[in-house]
Amino acid sequence: MPSLIPVILAGGKGERFWPVSRQHRPKQFLSLDGSGTSLLQATANRLLPLAGGWQNLWVVTSEMVADGIREQLPHLPDSNILVEPDRRDTAAAVAWTAVEIDRRYGGNTVVGFFPADHWIDDVASFQDTLQAASQHATNQNAIATLGVKPSYPATGYGYIEQGEATETVSGYPIYRVNRFTEKPDRQRATELIETGRYSWNSGIFVFRVEVVLQQLRTYVPDIINPLLREGVAAYSQLPKTSFDYALMEQTQLATVLPVSFGWDDLGDWNALARLQSGQDKNVELAQHRGLDSQGNIFFATDENEIVVTLGLEDTIVVRDGNVTLVARKDRSQDLKKLLQQLQEDPNDRDLL
Repeated sequence: MPSLIPVILAGGKGERFWPVSRQHRPKQFLSLDGSGTSLLQATANRLLPLAGGWQNLWVVTSEMVADGIREQLPHLPDSNILVEPDRRDTAAAVAWTAVEIDRRYGGNTVVGFFPADHWIDDVASFQDTLQAASQHATNQNAIATLGVKPSYPATGYGYIEQGEATETVSGYPIYRVNRFTEKPDRQRATELIETGRYSWNSGIFVFRVEVVLQQLRTYVPDIINPLLREGVAAYSQLPKTSFDYALMEQTQLATVLPVSFGWDDLGDWNALARLQSGQDKNVELAQHRGLDSQGNIFFATDENEIVVTLGLEDTIVVRDGNVTLVARKDRSQDLKKLLQQLQEDPNDRDLL
């Protein structure tokens, strides 16, 4: 048994990376840095040493993209792929996985949950941190999360306030969680960072299975009890809610391990500007010819296509197949609203 069973949460749609991210090809299947390695594959690669091999790596995903998971991760055992019949958000995904891992490995197993679409710049530091979190979860009745040291007042992330220190593991201090703060405005985010007590919520969780099952029974019985009785057949009746909201904001066992490695959750097209910050004037993951154009993001899936601009500033231009997206950078969070509008028109649904 490895010290940690990693579980990749890969059921999201990644709508804010449309039109490259579509129903049949969600964000986690994309390579957004030009490396040719998808976000899902990069996540699996950095977790494999912790898992001790493919036999102990798990993925939770949706029916629509399960075949794509198998294609992208051909060495992953099919029995380690949990396919949700309905999208019920992360609380149901974590609860169902905890039940299944408890049956296979037992309640003392330490499990970690990892979104499929994160970018990590220092894999060795990431792995060392998780070893410390695993040891903490082994020794304590705790549900640990990694808190990323903020580098700017982000408004798209949740924040975690650290309380009293609980212990230090391998040089990493670990704290009780005082509170979670959801996506503040810029002024409030600045105030939180200035206190020195807040970190970004990474959405990564580490715990012993028996601990989280007990806490789910206490705080989220309408999710865990149907799963214990009926298994995946109960999915259609489960409430749709996040693990953060359903349990982490309720439990008294939440702890946070602050980390400082480079991290990004790649929430929308503006994330490319953060990843490619060394580029001049524009972020160009497409052939571009331009005059007096700066502060833009260009992306094309066909390397033969050329984007030509004149006097364009602070704009996102994305080319994929039969769709071209042109958007102001400060409106990237509104892509979901645009896709809802396309969904309502039968003539546009094939664009999704």
